[in-house]
Amino acid sequence: MLLLVLNPGSSSLKYQLRRIGTSEAKPGILLERAVNSPQEGTLDPVFLGNAFDVVDAAIQNVTGGTSPDAIGLRVVHGGDRFSSPTRVTPDVIGTIEEFGEFAPLHNAASMACMRAAAARWPRTPQVAVFDTAFHRTIPDHASRYAIPEELHTKYGIRRYGFHGISVEIVCRDTAAFLEVPVGSLNAVVAHLGNGASVTAVREGRSVDTSMGMTPLEGLVMGTRSGDLDPSIITLLQRRAFGPDEVDELLNHRAGLLGLAGSADMRVIQDAARHGDPRAILASDMAAYRLAKYIAAYNMVVGGAAALALTGGIGEHSSRFRTQVISLLEPLGLFIDEHRNYSGETGIRIISTDASAFPVLVVPSDEERAIAEATAAVVLSDGSADRSLNEA
Repeated sequence: MLLLVLNPGSSSLKYQLRRIGTSEAKPGILLERAVNSPQEGTLDPVFLGNAFDVVDAAIQNVTGGTSPDAIGLRVVHGGDRFSSPTRVTPDVIGTIEEFGEFAPLHNAASMACMRAAAARWPRTPQVAVFDTAFHRTIPDHASRYAIPEELHTKYGIRRYGFHGISVEIVCRDTAAFLEVPVGSLNAVVAHLGNGASVTAVREGRSVDTSMGMTPLEGLVMGTRSGDLDPSIITLLQRRAFGPDEVDELLNHRAGLLGLAGSADMRVIQDAARHGDPRAILASDMAAYRLAKYIAAYNMVVGGAAALALTGGIGEHSSRFRTQVISLLEPLGLFIDEHRNYSGETGIRIISTDASAFPVLVVPSDEERAIAEATAAVVLSDGSADRSLNEA
């Protein structure tokens, strides 16, 4: 089966063409690229039309004229309505739009891609794979906020969690590496990129996570503040900041960018090595917040069997990994600098053999997870014969 995986951001479209479930000698990734919008914060119809011209031409060049059998799309926020990958229909798009307020740029981009893909490949089924779905198993005592019941009921105010596609595939790969069933895995998974989160996994299921109703809560991130006193928001509003200004400030001008002037951890680590006080503070804050969550979630899972680090920073920043693990020595975790700086790729252990449990670097492969989920849905419900336009 030939699968097109679409991972839309607020101003870019990453895509991957995969062949899955075949007996060919080299199944897997056939094509992997990205198309960037010239305008930040939008995937407008004109851009998407041009982008899909590029995507279609690339597919034709690789396959010799074959169109995809199915399309899988990452959707950031599925709210409390989607607990598993779902075939895209007009009703599904409408529901995704309802939750757009909680992730406005990301959900809007996903819906735009669904419509553009339907126009380009009108007979090809689409499947939505949700970042929030993996966290639907979080119990109420961890997912609810201490607010009046009517606000939870009326407005759906609760902690949904994100990065679920990445966390789920990392759990599967970690369990396979440790040679244990994924259903028995107790682990803490840290997805560390421009957006960052930590998830407590008990018996293979998410039981707590650092992000909340939106991706703003939790760790210090590239441009997001993470945890802060809610009274800061009301203070800013009293100082004449409107709701949109506060939202833009905390999501796009805070975090590492607000602290150090850059959202790129590589730039910050380099500046910190040269003694830049802002960069040192930003790195220290990010490491401290992360270590604090990891320690807490070790308790939540009843004692972890592994700590898995993934995402761009988790996979590639050896210095930041050292900084974080050094804070976790009270848990019995110790970094092995030879392993940490070895330059090896793939899943690997970077802690010492004397550590209480292994610290692993686990490459995230969201596109593989989306492709596998898409194939499963299409083959199970017969939607290979039905497109979005025919739903």
